[in-house]
Amino acid sequence: MQIKDTAAIVTGGASGLGGATAKALAAKGAKVFGLDLAASIEKADQVEGVTYVEADVTSAEQVQAAVDQAAGADVPLRTIVNCAGVGWAGRILSKNGPHDLELFRKVLEVNLLGTFNVMRLGAEAVAKTDPLTDDARGVVINTASVAAFDGQIGQIAYSASKGGVAGMTLPAARDLAKHGIRVMTIAPGIIDTPMLAGVGEEFRAGLAAGVPFPQRLGRPDEYAQLAVNIVEHDYLNGEVIRLDGSLRMAPR
Repeated sequence: MQIKDTAAIVTGGASGLGGATAKALAAKGAKVFGLDLAASIEKADQVEGVTYVEADVTSAEQVQAAVDQAAGADVPLRTIVNCAGVGWAGRILSKNGPHDLELFRKVLEVNLLGTFNVMRLGAEAVAKTDPLTDDARGVVINTASVAAFDGQIGQIAYSASKGGVAGMTLPAARDLAKHGIRVMTIAPGIIDTPMLAGVGEEFRAGLAAGVPFPQRLGRPDEYAQLAVNIVEHDYLNGEVIRLDGSLRMAPR
């Protein structure tokens, strides 16, 4: 699928994986709508070709308004990329007692429900566009994590949410096939995003040492490169791709 002269929605589009993906799609000639929270947008490095839209992915009303804005561009909306997410940690049982139920609920709400919310509303808009070759209309790319498969101690909520995202991939692709919309999921390993900005170099080196090859942290632009490749490759559908340097997470 051609990216130039189409519109794209990227959640979490102000920084990290979403920021890199928004930039990459814009560089390919897409009109990109980067959805994020106001605080993140205020700190974003403005990228030419990206329109930043304040939206909470868990809000049906805010996401619908953002989708309407993207679908109202003078080019067809073809691409939806879900990068928004949170990664708060906690054990089922700790010295402070059982896992906080509201924290668990919030992680699932943002990572899983938020992804589904954007996918369902974005897909509706993409389905209304004119078909291309093979009756294709567009693609949805969701973001899981290697934690969906190799969850570590303290990642019970995060792993559950990302496992849900991975689990949605095939049924979503099957649901949307009749509309010419592909669904793919990327499961990143340890990527050097703002979430790691506060850790020391020694700790970062330890993380990198656990990656078989290449023995380093992944880069957001590598996620973006894969996302662009998925958009352009019309036969990729219904699959989860690990982006992790062959990493398999240890228990801790």
